[in-house]
Amino acid sequence: MGQKKDLTGSEKSKIVRYLAEGCSSLKIAKLLKRDHRTIKRFIQNSQQGRKKRVEKPRRKITAHELRKVKRAAAKMPLATSLAIFQSCNITGVPKSTRCAILRDMAKVRKAERRPPLNKTHKLKRQDWAKKYLKTDFSKVLWTDEMRVSLDGPDGWARGWIGKGQRAPVRLRRQQGGGGVLVWAGIIKDELVGPFRVEDGVKLNSQSYCQFLEDTFFKQWYRKKSASFKKNMIFMQDNAPSHASKYSTAWLARKGIKEEKLMTWPPCSPDLNPIENLWSIIKCEIYKEGKQSTSLNSVWEAVVAAARNVDGEQIKTLTESMDGRLLSVLAKKGGYIGR
Repeated sequence: MGQKKDLTGSEKSKIVRYLAEGCSSLKIAKLLKRDHRTIKRFIQNSQQGRKKRVEKPRRKITAHELRKVKRAAAKMPLATSLAIFQSCNITGVPKSTRCAILRDMAKVRKAERRPPLNKTHKLKRQDWAKKYLKTDFSKVLWTDEMRVSLDGPDGWARGWIGKGQRAPVRLRRQQGGGGVLVWAGIIKDELVGPFRVEDGVKLNSQSYCQFLEDTFFKQWYRKKSASFKKNMIFMQDNAPSHASKYSTAWLARKGIKEEKLMTWPPCSPDLNPIENLWSIIKCEIYKEGKQSTSLNSVWEAVVAAARNVDGEQIKTLTESMDGRLLSVLAKKGGYIGR
């Protein structure tokens, strides 16, 4: 009998079966016509099994150190687990243990983005809230622009993946692929638009007024009754193209002036309910990490998402204004969130 190098899979299965029947290694070698040493080596290796993993002793955290970590986490928002533990002079703790400890006393959060508000801003926000406290907000047209990109925010491309499944591939663009500028308005339970700003057009005072003429006035405002136009209040923020003397004079010639043009406090996107509409639309067009392949396709996605927003959702946004004004006054002009 010649000595072969390796046993085949079928031979290994037969060895296991023969051992279960009580055969000796010598008998198995004769039955399989293999060298006795080969059979013995296989049996010995099988009986040894896998080597157990040697667990390294972990650094124990005392109750005193836990209190120090908790205080450090409160004083150092958005710090890494390593920075928090180093500030407490606690070393030798692996990352998995640090994160497990912090999960019991803290949460991973992104920093909130909000406009900078100084004392003057807060006073103007309070004055604005007092001025419009008795306004019928069902007659206010809330307007704004929004830029949508092909890929959306980076953090929105995250989500749960089943075990054994691969994460979908995302396109990677050199310069982000550009985006589309969209204008829209909401009044009571109605959505005005959305309207697309022509690609490559920078909105200055002249182009902004021409855009409103070609879209808002021709396609929507002219169809309204005289009584509606008489009572409607037009709202826009303080962007340079909106608040310039040229735009103000142009809107006045269109009949939107004085009390029909709402004054707007500085740094106050949290007071504009259409910002919530933009969030609804973006959640729809970028859900499940969706990407668009062209500017036209992302525009089509915006139109489709806007079409799915029903009147009740819009009405909920416009009816939230009374509560927003009260919140501004209660916080003395401070930021109220969205």
